[in-house]
Amino acid sequence: MTDFANQGEVSDVWDFIDEMHDRGQPANIITYNSLLDGLCKSHHVDKAITLLTKIKNQGIQPDMYTYTILVDGLCKNGRLRDAQEVYQVLLNKGYHLDARIYTVMINGLCKEGFFDEALSLLSKMEDNGCTPDGVTYEIIIRALFESNRNDKALKLLREMIARGVL
Repeated sequence: MTDFANQGEVSDVWDFIDEMHDRGQPANIITYNSLLDGLCKSHHVDKAITLLTKIKNQGIQPDMYTYTILVDGLCKNGRLRDAQEVYQVLLNKGYHLDARIYTVMINGLCKEGFFDEALSLLSKMEDNGCTPDGVTYEIIIRALFESNRNDKALKLLREMIARGVL
C-alpha cells in the first residue's frame, strides 16, 4: 500500500481499502499505519488526516505508532504547529508517550530553529520518565552545532557525559 501512495495513486489506495471492507476483510491498524506512512512520505498529509478520521469512524483505535507517523509526517511537511497540536492532544488524553514521538517532535522543533523549545521538550521527556536515546541526543546536538550554538551543544554533551549517557 505504501507503493500506491508513493506513486501518487492515492485514489487507488482508497479504492483498495473500500474493496477490502466490501470483501469482509477490513483493514486493521497495521494496514492503516502503512497507508498513513505512505501518504505522509508522499506529501499527502491532508489525506493522511482524512484517513485517520476514517479509521476512528470505523471504530478502529489508532495506536501510538499511528500518532507518531502522523506527527512525523506533519513535521517533515512543514506543519510543525499541527504536529504540536496532535502532540498536545496525546498528552491531554493521557497517552504514554515513548522516546520515538518525543524524538520526532524534538527533530521538528530543531528543523524550524526552535532550539530552546527542543531543549525544554528534552527536559519534559526526562521528567515524564521517558529516557532519551542516542538518536534523540544526536538530533538536538547536531542541530545546535549546525546553527552555531556550540555553547549549548557542548553544555548538553557535558551533561550527557556527567550522567553516563556517553
